[in-house]
Amino acid sequence: MADKTLTRMDLAEAVHNEVGLSRNDSADLVESVLTHVSDSLVAGDTVKISSFGTFAVRDKAARVGRNPKTGEEVPINPRRVLTFRPSHLMKDRVASGNKS
Repeated sequence: MADKTLTRMDLAEAVHNEVGLSRNDSADLVESVLTHVSDSLVAGDTVKISSFGTFAVRDKAARVGRNPKTGEEVPINPRRVLTFRPSHLMKDRVASGNKS
């Protein structure tokens, strides 16, 4: 498995190389897109990026869990979770290892 992590700086550098914007403008563009996506998710909207996948916020109800070590029942509070569902194209691309 690859031990490389894609960062905001990597995305900004890719925009700089592909589009030709200055490094500062590229960083601002990446930051703006990520802010818009996260703001939409915080508002409870679904974010769908064609050929990539769908980000959604899901509300999970309160429930009773169990400590696996002791068997003791523990209440789990309700919470909101972020989910990602990759598109079929992304699934196929990852499965084949194709970089193009």
